[in-house]
Amino acid sequence: MLKKLLCVFVSCVSLPLFAEIRSFDAIFPGLPAGIRETVFSDAGYFGSSVDASGLSVTGGAAAAGLDPRISAAVLDKKPAFFIESLLVIPQTPDTVTLPDIYNALGNVRKLKGRLYFSETRGKQIPLFEDATRLESAKKNTPVPDPRPASAVPRTETVFIRLRDVNFGNSYYRGDMTVDNYGIRYLLSNYKNLTYLFVPVIREEQFTAQLYFEPIAEGVLIYGLAGADVSDFVASKIDIPSAISKRLAVIISWVAEGIGKTGRQP
Repeated sequence: MLKKLLCVFVSCVSLPLFAEIRSFDAIFPGLPAGIRETVFSDAGYFGSSVDASGLSVTGGAAAAGLDPRISAAVLDKKPAFFIESLLVIPQTPDTVTLPDIYNALGNVRKLKGRLYFSETRGKQIPLFEDATRLESAKKNTPVPDPRPASAVPRTETVFIRLRDVNFGNSYYRGDMTVDNYGIRYLLSNYKNLTYLFVPVIREEQFTAQLYFEPIAEGVLIYGLAGADVSDFVASKIDIPSAISKRLAVIISWVAEGIGKTGRQP
């Protein structure tokens, strides 16, 4: 019995032991002033590049305090293009904990109905018409979102189905890992993303690494996404724009969840 209790204690944590609360500038000491200002705005910073060397946040010494493994999950796949984002949600230090972030990520059904601006329709429309957690990659049985937790597992994998307004039913795997300072959340498609029955992004060719860390100024949300598409698809669909909008919606979903669950001073 004692051994079982010890295993539960080790596998679930409220915060990494001895983790310090870092400042934004300690993590991104070389970030250009203009980008830094945007990071602290409501919209946050978004940028795109066809080459890793063109990334403003990850490249060079800008992110000297960011664990290289975070961006490597995307960079190592050498995708055709990258979308990068960085946002800080203002909070009083110690207001938001890792369980708050974990619980926000767990509310998959809250992705349903989130709006984005459609240029073709000229108005705000829901990006995901439905969102649900699935039993596994092989079983599409919907399962409920978990109840709020007071501890965070060291690792966890979830399977998600999003009914995308453009790509129809889209299937993603989310791999979560707790590290020394925050939570890494790797999102990838385990089935083809299609448009009018034509494969747009084949399975495992889209990867988005999200990273969340409580910092002195609030909650840091860093995102790096990449995808590979054929030249034919790239000539017909603005894939960077499509990925940017989806990444923005996903980040706003978590940010809103953190804002609601975070304990206010």
